[in-house]
Amino acid sequence: MAESAEQADRDDPAIELIGINKSFGPVHANKDIDLAVARGSIHGIIGENGAGKSTLMSILYGFYHADSGEIRVDGKPIRIDGSEAAIAAGIGMVHQHFMLVHNFTVLENVMLGAENGAILNRGGNRARIELGRLEKEYALEVDPDAVIEELPVGLQQRVEILKALYRGAEILILDEPTGVLTPAEADHLFRILAQLKEQGKTIILITHKLREIMAITDTVSVMRRGEMVATRKTAETSVEELAELMVGRHVLLRVDKGVSHPGEVRLSVRNLTVRDGRGVKMVDNVSLDVRAGEIVGIAGVAGNGQSQLLEAIAGIRRAEAGEVTLDGQPVHVTGHADPALLRERGLAHVPEDRHHMGLVLPFEENENSILGYHGAREYVSGPFLQIDAIRNDAKAKIEKYDIRPPDCRLKTANFSGGNQQKIVLAREMERDPVVLVIGQPTRGVDVGAIEFIHHRIIEMRDAGKAILLVSVELDEIRSLSDRILVMFAGRVVGERGPEASEGELGLLMAGVEGEPVQGEAAQ
Repeated sequence: MAESAEQADRDDPAIELIGINKSFGPVHANKDIDLAVARGSIHGIIGENGAGKSTLMSILYGFYHADSGEIRVDGKPIRIDGSEAAIAAGIGMVHQHFMLVHNFTVLENVMLGAENGAILNRGGNRARIELGRLEKEYALEVDPDAVIEELPVGLQQRVEILKALYRGAEILILDEPTGVLTPAEADHLFRILAQLKEQGKTIILITHKLREIMAITDTVSVMRRGEMVATRKTAETSVEELAELMVGRHVLLRVDKGVSHPGEVRLSVRNLTVRDGRGVKMVDNVSLDVRAGEIVGIAGVAGNGQSQLLEAIAGIRRAEAGEVTLDGQPVHVTGHADPALLRERGLAHVPEDRHHMGLVLPFEENENSILGYHGAREYVSGPFLQIDAIRNDAKAKIEKYDIRPPDCRLKTANFSGGNQQKIVLAREMERDPVVLVIGQPTRGVDVGAIEFIHHRIIEMRDAGKAILLVSVELDEIRSLSDRILVMFAGRVVGERGPEASEGELGLLMAGVEGEPVQGEAAQ
């Protein structure tokens, strides 16, 4: 009897969700969800933005309480009424939007939340040793004394992964973990996940990237509009079937675009040098041109100056040296470049970090939909905002960009990450800019929305807009760009056409080959 009981324990799913329901007011985010995740497997969960994936995982991790339903861990019913209970049950989570204290160090963030446990009792030095071991074992090196706000997004992601590993979770939930990683970094993460699986860990992977699902998972479940619509063995399905299950229609998985017809230079950058808050030179003597009717893509590993380049062009960060002209007129990047004035002159900016630069999360959707343009004549009458006009404008953008849920009065914090991204894109793209500077346009966005966003970017190019695009997704860079510049260590180290292979671009991104390209050679 004992042997049969032990066998039953081994056969029980690591996680089982039964009849899970969760509503936020009129929005039914999860509808009678059933899910079983086999022990020692990698189980993918996919779905459009707003399908309810993150809500479901937040219930499992104790951030939300289900309105009804049951959670079982290792076959036993369990009540998870907070993240401490989840951690005690052996569940760890790597969040899509980082749960980090920006003015704390890496070590302090990794230890945070373990203050009452045995780990902290061993002392800070022992914790530092344990963190060093994890960094070395999983090749996730990061300076333990670095302050989070001074780290690039890619390294902040590493800290989130280290936090979960530090707590020794047996069940690890990863919510869009590769959204800030290069292909090479994503491959390394998958090797880590494979190692964890071999050690008997159970992985739940939330992602919108279907090729990642096909590459790493054993089983995949599909959610659509709050319901679980299908579960497949990964080896028995295809990217095409999964895309259709997600969206409920056939999806075009490639960018369909014609030949570009570049016109006059709309954005010119000459010898731009930018330092970050620590005084480190992040942009080193960069020159480039973007013409009307073309998309110039910038490829590079996160942290090689792309973010600071976009911020300087948009007037958010002061440059140390260099010149920028917008539609033939100078931008005072070394002095006070007013972002509001640049918007009036036709520069639209989609920032890489939508939470810290693109949105005010406590604001309603309609308020964020005009943020930065709230002084435009269509939104004001004398000293007063025209609320009805603002809300009607927001409703039109919601319909055009398929923002879900379609409620312009909903707090922006209550939208999924992908729908928050569409709020920012709609706001900037619909202003009919001369130049669009866009960072990570499809970060955290599902396959159906990616198709729409890519189509909209191509439409803008064909309408004569000059577009400067930064993305860590090499497929995206190669699909959208008419010219590709590669940045490494703050410099442009090469220019290629969209036909360049991922391997060729990857070598340049790693600084393996190529010489710095500046001035006329970069144009």
